[in-house]
Amino acid sequence: MILVRDIFQLKFGKAKDAKALMKEFMSLLKKHGMPSSRILTDLTGPYYQLVMETVHENLGAFEASMKNETGAEEFGKWYAQFVPLVESGKREIFTIVE
Repeated sequence: MILVRDIFQLKFGKAKDAKALMKEFMSLLKKHGMPSSRILTDLTGPYYQLVMETVHENLGAFEASMKNETGAEEFGKWYAQFVPLVESGKREIFTIVE
């Protein structure tokens, strides 16, 4: 199992808007049968940081979910609204030790 963490550094003052869009994103994931995500916001460290965590069986499953996600028109419309709120981002992938 792997844990994928997408870490977004939001533009100043855009956390409320980003959190609202992430709720929409969670609905899209559920609608398309994709793994659910956990959304986290900062308490310490850089301000206006938002983290999305997902768990996948392996890297192949993660790659397949990315293809489903990026290929759906609904995700493209959502992404176009989310991008203007983001200053930068990065992805971390971890193996879950059981």
